[in-house]
Amino acid sequence: MNQNSQNPLLSPIDQLINYADIKAEHIVPAMDDLLTKHKEFINTLSTKPLPQTWHSFIDPLEYESAVLWRAWNIINHLNAVVNTPELREAYNTVLPKVTEHSTWLGLNKDLYQQYKALKESPEFANLAPSRQRILELAMRDFKLSGIELEGTDKARYEEISEELAKTSQKFSENALDSVDSWAHYETELSALDGLPQDAIDAAANAAQEEGKAGYKFTLKMPSYLPVMQYAKNGQLRAIMYKGYATIASEQGKPEFDNSRLIEQLLALRVEESQLLGYQDFTQMQLQTRMADSAEQVIRFLRDLAARAKPFALKDVQALKEFAKEQLNLDHLEPWDYAYVSEQLRQARYAYSDEQIKQYLPEDTVMQGFLAIVKTLFKIDLEPVEVPTWHKDVKVYAIKEAGNSIGMLYLDLYARAGKQSGAWVGSERTRQVHNKQLLTPIVYLTCNFTPPTADKPALLSPDDLITLFHESGHALHALLSKVDDPSASPFSSVEWDAIELPSQFMENFTWEWPVLQQLTRHWQTNEPLPRELYEKMLAAKNYQSGMQTVRQIEFALFDMLIHQRTDSLSIEQVLEILHTVRQEVAVIMPPSWHRFPHNFSHLFAGGYGAGYYSYKWAEVLSADAYSLFEEHSTEQEATLIPRIGELFKEKILAVGGTKPAAEFFKDFRGREPNPEALLRHSGMLASQTEVA
Repeated sequence: MNQNSQNPLLSPIDQLINYADIKAEHIVPAMDDLLTKHKEFINTLSTKPLPQTWHSFIDPLEYESAVLWRAWNIINHLNAVVNTPELREAYNTVLPKVTEHSTWLGLNKDLYQQYKALKESPEFANLAPSRQRILELAMRDFKLSGIELEGTDKARYEEISEELAKTSQKFSENALDSVDSWAHYETELSALDGLPQDAIDAAANAAQEEGKAGYKFTLKMPSYLPVMQYAKNGQLRAIMYKGYATIASEQGKPEFDNSRLIEQLLALRVEESQLLGYQDFTQMQLQTRMADSAEQVIRFLRDLAARAKPFALKDVQALKEFAKEQLNLDHLEPWDYAYVSEQLRQARYAYSDEQIKQYLPEDTVMQGFLAIVKTLFKIDLEPVEVPTWHKDVKVYAIKEAGNSIGMLYLDLYARAGKQSGAWVGSERTRQVHNKQLLTPIVYLTCNFTPPTADKPALLSPDDLITLFHESGHALHALLSKVDDPSASPFSSVEWDAIELPSQFMENFTWEWPVLQQLTRHWQTNEPLPRELYEKMLAAKNYQSGMQTVRQIEFALFDMLIHQRTDSLSIEQVLEILHTVRQEVAVIMPPSWHRFPHNFSHLFAGGYGAGYYSYKWAEVLSADAYSLFEEHSTEQEATLIPRIGELFKEKILAVGGTKPAAEFFKDFRGREPNPEALLRHSGMLASQTEVA
């Protein structure tokens, strides 16, 4: 215990964690201590006489659980953003213990009986609707946790839970290691013709850091994307494309091959769902979604595909014609599409992403972002100096009417040992315990190109959209007024509605008054020219058909593999993907493409049988944003404080205290309508111009 008294992971939950002091050797003793204490607490609490009250049962349970899961959230986060061999070893030592504990909680009959007795007690009728909902969701979740299982079924369920956690973690590690171990070197500058100077400089620096001459390229997005979009060298694009298309597959290093792990995960998910009495994994997952059935989701996706595919086919035809007429390419290879797309976009709209980047230095973007959320939601984000896990991390205190309501940790740049992509997580959820308010602490993580000695971090237009997208998730957690963690946004908002605030925030990046606040040329300080903005706006729906069918391809593939009740081989998985592509795709990748092997959303994240939620929530978010459009003026555009306040009050603040269908209707005054999404995407029948 002496050792643990100095363990930063065991700091009181009402204090800030000293991230700089956390070392790999702290992880195992901290979690062993916390898991032991939590188990003792649960055993004592759950064997008290029935029924208990909300204040004698739920309140202490939520608080003690928050102490345990806060430490695990931190460890999970560090594993994703500063992955080292030592940290990974400690993480993998603890992971089975955490999984076993979670499974034990879900199968704890005494705990279940306490919830059941409280729900059936006279007190239930007098609880606030949000607390009634918490108890109802708890009963549902106990069923999903296997509470009704006995004997060998229960034992097998516990084994499956542990195997799923281990296998998902290994999938994630393989993808990370496969990316980190892959590199391509070029010795001649002439091979890099067409690449932006900052991409060339970054490649030169990467090679120099290894003591090598020439240029080093990796599969990290800041290195990969510029090559695919701008390199005139088709051979270089082909090398990079194949590297990315075969991440963690049998075509790379055998120790990173995810083929067997995909088979194992699918088989375990089928077995788990059938043990719990569901036909397949989709039926089990949809118990916690807005959507009613896999059939409803598949109809939704196929209907959207039918509307989008004609636009997508026109997109591809335009690329082929342009490539033939302007670039002397009679046949487009898969690695040509991103390059030709960028060339056509520049020709059609006379600007490039690289031009826009010069007006998006990170400091200006952040200043503008802070001003925008202040206008919309009446909050201030004030920079604070606290210890972090990396020198590039920035921290903000969130202030509302002068009161601190939360903290935001911002980790924006790509680096070795950091998982790719962008996401939001939370260290601590808002909670009131013994009249003390614990405010939320949230992580916002991206993988943007870092600054260099002579140039600030410059965001691409996609980076800007990503930042606003993730900020929506962060604001959802930070602006919640829910005092019971079990009804917090990330705990109980349906998965297919959780993307509503994030996709909603993306819309503002297309508004002129917003962009004026976000942009200045990093060298001249000139604002973004209106002419350049008009070109961006004209190009907004460029290839929206192609992008839509690509998302539908992922989502339909996800639903179809998880509807199966037999054990799928990796060959069958790839065959299902091929069949889906035949139905909805407009670009067919080569047969050696191994997209599923790096599909972490499905196999290492929470999106299994849930990837459709991006499109589902896009209908909600576009429709929500249309209320701002209906009240917009030339002066304010859509930065309308009174509607922002309504969005904060009716959607962000309520978390999961009511079903998503209800809080959407509270805000919009009616059921969701897909017309706004189709209009925003330029895919209404009346919008014949496909830009």
